[in-house]
This record gives sequence, C-alpha cells and structure tokens, in this order.
Amino acid sequence: MDLKAIKNKDFTVISEDLIKETALRTLDIESQSIIGLKQQIDDRFVQCVRAIAQSQGRLVVTGIGKSAIIAQKIVATLNSTGTPSLFMHAADAIHGDLGMVRPVDLVLCLSKSGESPEIKVLVPLVKHLGSALIGMVANPKSFLAQHADFVLHTPIEKEADPNNLAPTASTTVQIAMGDALATALLRVKGFTPADFAQYHPGGALGKQLYLRVLNLYPQNERPATRQEDSVEAAILEMTSKRLGCTVVINAQEQVLGIITDGDLRRMLERKADLNALQAADLMTPNPQTVEQDALAVKALALMRNKSITQLVVTDRGKYVGIVHLHDLIREGLI
Repeated sequence: MDLKAIKNKDFTVISEDLIKETALRTLDIESQSIIGLKQQIDDRFVQCVRAIAQSQGRLVVTGIGKSAIIAQKIVATLNSTGTPSLFMHAADAIHGDLGMVRPVDLVLCLSKSGESPEIKVLVPLVKHLGSALIGMVANPKSFLAQHADFVLHTPIEKEADPNNLAPTASTTVQIAMGDALATALLRVKGFTPADFAQYHPGGALGKQLYLRVLNLYPQNERPATRQEDSVEAAILEMTSKRLGCTVVINAQEQVLGIITDGDLRRMLERKADLNALQAADLMTPNPQTVEQDALAVKALALMRNKSITQLVVTDRGKYVGIVHLHDLIREGLI
C-alpha cells in the first residue's frame, strides 16, 4: 500500500453512512460472536473451572500475537479475583521462559487457529513438564485442541473487519471467555468484596471496600461546645477549629446537637439577642452521626442523602470528631 497516496487522499469524500455502517457491522458481528459463545459453557467448561480451582499451582496463560495481548488481560483479571496467574509469551517460552512453569501449574494457551508454529513447539514441551494444558481455540480440530487436556472452544464465523483478516471478533470472544472463566472461578472460590479490597488497596474501588471513617477523622480538629456555653464561646470554637461547625455535647461526651455557620446566619436574620442565648438555644438537635468503624462510603452516602458536608463521628455513642466531605474527595471516593 502506497503510504504517500494515503496521506494525500481526501477522506472527506467517504460518506458518513459508510463509516457508521462499518462500525455498526463490527459491533453486530462481535456481539453475535459473544452470544454464540454461550453454547460453549458446557460440561467441558465446568471441568476446566474445577481443575483450575483445585490446582495447587498457578495458571500460566500464554499466546502469540494478538492472543498474547488478550492473555495478559486475562492474567490481570484472574489475579485480581483470587486466581494466582502469570503471563508467558509463547515465543519467549521456547527460548527460556518455559522455566517459569512448574509441574503443578496449569497452562492456558490462547490461539485462534491452534496451528501457529510457536504453539506447535510449545505444546509438547508443556506436556513433557507434566503440566495440564488448557486450549482456548477457535478450531476444535487443531493441533492445540487435539493435544489439550481441556478445551475452551471460542468459535467465530468471521472476523469483524471487512477483509475478514484482522483479529477482531476472535479476540473479542477470547476476552469474553476469559472473563467467564475468571468470574466462575471467583464464585467457586467464594471470593468476597473484602478479598477484592485486599488485592486493590491503592485504587478508589478498593478504598470503597476497606477505608473507614476512623482512617479519616483524626486528621481534623475536634470542635466541641457544652450546652450551657455562651454563643460567643461557640463562635470562637468554630473559628479556631476551622471546620464551620461545633458539636454540642454533655458531660458524658454524648452528642446533643451541632451548631453550623448556617445556624449562626439564621439566628442573625432573626435579630436575636446573642448575648442572652446559650449554645443549646442555637444548636440543631440530634445531628446526623456516623460510627468511627463505619466504611467511608457509608459516610459519603449519608452526606449525599442529607445534603450536608460534614458528619459527627462517634465511638459507641461518644463524640470523637468530624469527618468532612473534603476528606472523602481527597481519598478519591468522589
């Protein structure tokens, strides 16, 4: 193909309808390929899942070309959902990387044709090691399928590109079968949200599952006022602690109410004599609270439901501090 001619070509002459038609055709072919994949979730699939779940080793996922890229994604999904896995490029495997495979490991090999030269060399080497071989392959009569201990059949009628050449539908069904495998293993192993958080501690998704209010509020000041304190004292406490509020408590540290900037403004609008008032007269009683061991996402949900920006934090009913919306933003929960 003449690259210079491509650069000089006027692509604006290609109709909008043709562009849309091509894109929609791609999505139709790939979606139908995935629907067809449902027929392959059979007894062979179940046996494969059980073999992986019962294995004392790891799942080594390999492939060549585009299948190798899909293999890397499958490995990432498996590792994050409780199935120890690692990626081995099929070409590198026959040049030394096969040393990462142990007899107790299972090897999952991805290949559309099942006849690639590298795959034909790799398969007998894996069998010689004593590792069980799983073939994810479109051609059930291929070399890979015939020599695999388990077969995950990923058939397609055609690729999605107009020339029926570029790996499109084939890689789509591979990634879908990989997800089906990972989620089935997740269910078999009883993988929980807490387990997921253990493997995702650095991301916002993981924080939703492990970050608690007690990890946030200690970095804030603890504004506190007694119910008999003057309004002036309450204002000074709010100003010094810089959280826009102060919590009204009794001698037992129990929460009676909260005074916010809004409470002060509303009191001034009523032109009340502030010198004659105590904190108890100004406070909003029974404010929204959250226990310190609650998940941070629960605090966020309470703030959203009540349209507020801070929550009073308690420890078994006693006031311990304030968690602010900014704390949740800083942690990436919003």
